[in-house]
Amino acid sequence: MWNMNDITEIEYRDGYTYWIQFDNGVSGEVDLTPYLRGEVFEQLKNIESFKKAIIDGGTIAWLSGADIAPETLYEQLEMQISRVAEASPDYKTGND
Repeated sequence: MWNMNDITEIEYRDGYTYWIQFDNGVSGEVDLTPYLRGEVFEQLKNIESFKKAIIDGGTIAWLSGADIAPETLYEQLEMQISRVAEASPDYKTGND
């Protein structure tokens, strides 16, 4: 469940992927390709524009006005963590 956490750090990785960290320590790589639909994201299909993300209002954003809701990204990271934990019984989530 998302509890109004803000993104505190971002780092471009490769393609349309950023490493994202939230203020509660949850972090990981997120492929943003599925979110690049619609007119507001059109400029971001140019990889050089995509690489210029900033943190604005607690989420990842671009100067073109595009942004992605932090709760959407948080939920994606939670699903990734759950899949890793299910695949590896010895995996520690930090809440153990």
